[in-house]
Amino acid sequence: MSPHWTELHAPPALPELFLRAALKRKVSGRTLPEGGLRCAVSVDAQNLAAYRRLCGFADDGLLPPTYPHLMAFALQMRLLTSADFPLPLLGLVHLENRIRVLRPLGGLGPFRVSVRVADLQAHAKGALFSLLISLDDQLGPLWEGESRFLSRALKLEGEPRQAAPREAMELAEVARWTAPADAGRAYARLAGDYNPIHLSAASARLFGFPRAIAHGLGLKARSLAELGERLPGAGYEVEVHFKKPLLLPGEVRLLASTPAENGQLALRGADDLPHMDGDWRTLS
Repeated sequence: MSPHWTELHAPPALPELFLRAALKRKVSGRTLPEGGLRCAVSVDAQNLAAYRRLCGFADDGLLPPTYPHLMAFALQMRLLTSADFPLPLLGLVHLENRIRVLRPLGGLGPFRVSVRVADLQAHAKGALFSLLISLDDQLGPLWEGESRFLSRALKLEGEPRQAAPREAMELAEVARWTAPADAGRAYARLAGDYNPIHLSAASARLFGFPRAIAHGLGLKARSLAELGERLPGAGYEVEVHFKKPLLLPGEVRLLASTPAENGQLALRGADDLPHMDGDWRTLS
């Protein structure tokens, strides 16, 4: 059954949504809302330029493949803080992210962004659900994204789905960089994602981290920028699994397989600590 869509005239303001997120601490149900949100959006050229600089993307006339996440963030916050969304937003753990670049991401808009949630299921540590995002232009779908989140606040009966094992490819280092202590604040200023775990050691300690941690989507963005021509301009997907959080400041190494239509990547830290694993593949 197709979801019911609520059309917004403009992206919602974030301060009220952050307040809603801070106030909700308990589970209020066991089912996800069936409806989704849609809104017309355009790209802020200054924000885009700053994002390219921060993440290392070339100014090639196309939106970076991870940039639609920023365009959808306000709608995402509105949906995840709505009265019919049952889970507290604070404490959600971003486990996986997949993006599909269906056509070249050219222009600054107008676009239409859509967000909804789906697929609530059991997990050994709580419950999983998907946040689904799509970006369309006048010709139709351009880009799709799916993030899988873990909520430890809700326990569901049933066996969690097991991912099919993948055959590991040989990887070689293609880049390394240091994420500075203020990396979380720098990314938050552009993306709007002011989760306390990313902002400072003091705020991160409230959630059990000794220091601030890097945004997972920020690490994915920098990794895809470093992969460069290994990825085509369109017609591909990249899926990553977030592992151990990167404490800030921290140095990482990006490993990747040889250039090909399908490949694998990995982000490793000190003592080969795994921060992210992933694959890219062309769409048939």
